[in-house]
Amino acid sequence: MKIKTLTQTDKLAYLFLILVFGLGIYYANTNLQYFDEVYTKEDGMVEYGTAILLFCSSILLLFRFFKLYKHKKTLWKIGILGMALVFFFGAGEEISWGQRIFNVQSSEYFIEHNAQGETNLHNLVVDGKKVNKIVFSQLLTIVLVIYLLIFPFIYRKFKGFKNLVDSFAVPIVKWHQTIAFLVATGILVFISSNRKWELYELAFAVIFFLIFLNPFNKKIYEV
Repeated sequence: MKIKTLTQTDKLAYLFLILVFGLGIYYANTNLQYFDEVYTKEDGMVEYGTAILLFCSSILLLFRFFKLYKHKKTLWKIGILGMALVFFFGAGEEISWGQRIFNVQSSEYFIEHNAQGETNLHNLVVDGKKVNKIVFSQLLTIVLVIYLLIFPFIYRKFKGFKNLVDSFAVPIVKWHQTIAFLVATGILVFISSNRKWELYELAFAVIFFLIFLNPFNKKIYEV
């Protein structure tokens, strides 16, 4: 990967992640209490940063949806609108749909079935198992592996797959974006706290914003 292949936005985003993860490693290994209760706390900088970036991805996709609506086919509209809704949902879930911000009390159902007593789906407990672990961790890991490592190869080799992906407006990662994900994953080894996943979620939000902003197949956002 050559530095000159990175845009200015890429460089700033990766510098931001290096700083955030660097401080995370430092605090996790020198002051674990500060790491857990301040640096990666609920409603803290890291969590809000993740929510904001997920929301920005959603807004970016919606902007392109309305800008190119008259020029694109139905499948393209379905694909980009679907991704926009998924990332809007992710942003809402990250901050429990503003429950703590606006001091809204959870309903009895969420108090009883949510691991944190909050109004969100990813912390629900079903038959003693957290939805977050099954769907948002295990399933998402599989999806990310396929999307980041397998899709780019297939896209470059098979025209039929390329046309299908482009028709649904699915962005294909550039290799430096895949590498960034792998590096972020590897760094977690140096952080023992379970709160480290907050940093990983932030990395996810940052890198996916970069993917939507400037994918390998950027022509899907052209007239």
